Amino acid sequence: MGKNSYLFTSESVTEGHPDKMADQISDAVLDSAIEQDPFSRVACETLLTTGVCIVSGEITTRANMDIPSIVRKTIREIGYTRAKYGFDSETCAIMTSLNKQSPDIAMGVDTGGAGDQGLMFGFACDETVELMPLPITLAHKLGMRLSEVRKSGVMPYLRPDGKTQVTVEYCEGKPVRVHTVVVSSQHSASVSMENIRGDIIRHVINTVISDELRGGKDIICHINPTGRFVVGGPMGDCGLTGRKIIVDTYGGMGRHGGGAFSGKDATKVDRSATYAARWVAKNIIAAGIAKRCEIQLAYAIGVAEPVSIFIDTFNTGVIPSGEIEKIVKKLFDLTPKGIIDELGLRKPLYKKTAAYGHFGRDGFPWESANKASAIRELAGKLGA
Repeated sequence: MGKNSYLFTSESVTEGHPDKMADQISDAVLDSAIEQDPFSRVACETLLTTGVCIVSGEITTRANMDIPSIVRKTIREIGYTRAKYGFDSETCAIMTSLNKQSPDIAMGVDTGGAGDQGLMFGFACDETVELMPLPITLAHKLGMRLSEVRKSGVMPYLRPDGKTQVTVEYCEGKPVRVHTVVVSSQHSASVSMENIRGDIIRHVINTVISDELRGGKDIICHINPTGRFVVGGPMGDCGLTGRKIIVDTYGGMGRHGGGAFSGKDATKVDRSATYAARWVAKNIIAAGIAKRCEIQLAYAIGVAEPVSIFIDTFNTGVIPSGEIEKIVKKLFDLTPKGIIDELGLRKPLYKKTAAYGHFGRDGFPWESANKASAIRELAGKLGA
């Protein structure tokens, strides 16, 4: 590598990873609640271990939900349908422990305030068409492809649990090539490692990592590096909602406020304000006034307006960050109610966010670049 080169790595996990199973169950419960009652207040946590799923938290709703059925359907769709896979959607034990939202919290939320204090970050850059960092984008695509070849029967011996990791070489801050790929997938006991390695390289890695991304060089591939991955899912590792927050966001490129997303309705700014921050950052990049942008928002419980907004373009902005902040304040309503109304967050759209990242995928309202032209116009008046 050259003098100004460095390596950066991001990981993803498949929907059969136990933490991601927990995220999907929590968001399936959330979707069920707001489908019937859009003003449901939901903070749903899930724990998975061998043969057991526990759903707990605080839910205030008029919805009538059959939570065990929601849980079993979600696990079945993921692919844990036989005990030999380490978990069975039809026979696992399901326990629930749910209460209503604390009236002390509700008092502040009912008047339009934030559901908690905290800080949230959004990020965007021009490395990919998705305006996402390249390492996490490729890690997600490898994970999705791993799931696809399992479900389609191309590699029928694979099981739902899996992880991917991509290392990209950067030069002068720009990605130049994929350096290393790691893929680990749960599999049946009867298949050989030689067979797994060949199939994953052929059907997964070569499908996602193009010749252009390789930069004319061979990439290092680690396939199931321990040599065996038969025991997986909740049988191999306990799963918890909210334990994959870096996978959910930008793969470590950019900061994180610490709040998880899944199982939380949009009054929880941990979720909605992080979505809004991505929306703002993406529109700034789409407007062409910066190549890289990170925004921090911060809130106080019960208070509607952010207590602070901070924008950093890493010296790539065509106008000063302070001027961009003025544009953002003019164009974006970043109160909880403003975010919810503008992005339509009282709809059952959350379960599909709970695997392969909340950002950089089509179909989510916070991925819209609908403010880019207005940002560009205002920036032009400031001499951009």
